Amino acid sequence: MSEVEHLTFEQALAELEQLVQEMESGNLELERALQLFERGMQLVRYCNQQLDAAELRVRQLAPDALPGEEPGLTSFEPPELSEEPW
Repeated sequence: MSEVEHLTFEQALAELEQLVQEMESGNLELERALQLFERGMQLVRYCNQQLDAAELRVRQLAPDALPGEEPGLTSFEPPELSEEPW
């Protein structure tokens, strides 16, 4: 099991954001920058896998897409509000 697999998507994304901020500071030694890059790539792969799995679940839950739209996705039209609040 990869060490990122125990993270939630949100935790992995937050860690990735922290890594990016540290790398953007520009005050890193080469070895530290490479470590951060490697960890960042692990986190990116993990987040992408989580997003792909979530998309698959959405497609399974909403298999009836409208014609001309992306499969598995349906349009949401909010109900029209009447002038009366009740």
